[in-house]
Amino acid sequence: MQVPFVYGPNDLRLCEVERPRAGSRDVVLRVAATGVCGSDLGFVAMGGPGAPTGKPMPIGHELSGTVIEAGSEVSTFAVGDRVILNPLVNLVGNGGPEGGFAEQLLVRDVADRPGSLLRLPDSVPLEVGAIVEPLAVGVHAVKRLGARPGDKVAVFGAGPIGSAALVALRHAGVEDVVVFDLSAFRRERALRLGARSAIDPRETPAAEALAALHGEVPVLSGKGPGTTHFLEASGAPIIADIVDFARSGATLCVTSLQKKPVAVDFIRVMSRELTLTGSLGYPTELPEAIAIVESGQVDVDAFVSHRFDGANFMQAFETAGQPDRAAKVLVRYED
Repeated sequence: MQVPFVYGPNDLRLCEVERPRAGSRDVVLRVAATGVCGSDLGFVAMGGPGAPTGKPMPIGHELSGTVIEAGSEVSTFAVGDRVILNPLVNLVGNGGPEGGFAEQLLVRDVADRPGSLLRLPDSVPLEVGAIVEPLAVGVHAVKRLGARPGDKVAVFGAGPIGSAALVALRHAGVEDVVVFDLSAFRRERALRLGARSAIDPRETPAAEALAALHGEVPVLSGKGPGTTHFLEASGAPIIADIVDFARSGATLCVTSLQKKPVAVDFIRVMSRELTLTGSLGYPTELPEAIAIVESGQVDVDAFVSHRFDGANFMQAFETAGQPDRAAKVLVRYED
């Protein structure tokens, strides 16, 4: 079977590998679908997890599948179980020896680390299971943000993680969510996922748009938007601006990769008693993300923009890197 490997910066190759066999403590999955993550794009751009490693690296970690082989010492899963992967447990597609863009995947040491896999309810299609992992990233970000029903939220970035956070906010009962993104394609999908408004910040500056939608409140000697919570999921240089116009007591959570250091005016942070926090991964949120997709509240066709067969992986990967025409891209290995 063919599996993509990163050989160096912008050097992604499909390589022929043997189909896996489970050891006594392992599981083999028949992969149903795998999502292209922004980190996959980053791994390829950088040549590895942060920099070239000198060793080819397989990618792919947002996936669902069915157990087709279980080692003799594995007691928690059996052949036929429908599952999703928790790649944080064994680094599948994140620097480990296996990657999830494959027809079959070896998941090592499940006997010792049963948290590597979670069962997918029968009511949830396997393809939908592949969006659980990015959705869990959004669920964790919303928990870190601390927004509650009645709060006024701004989300910067309507890519997969910003969209996942939007889904999680709406599921948590937060109705007033304004989304900013440069892509008209992604803004339209944000509206379908429940955003109150989706705005191009090049046309209307964020502070101005938020003041119009969330009202104005006193900010020291002036006025600013009444937005209570800000979630940065775009990677754009907006953090310093948010700190500049945020109301007293506002919270900013950063869940994007900021590629350069950000200069923040901590006089404003102190004087307005702002809360700044970050969010990474999903320490405990995968079960909650499964429950959200099981509820049927996610417009999967708004979240997923493209589906490609495994034979067209390279086309899928290229499409995922085009925000003007793509949101979440799935690669399917079975119908």
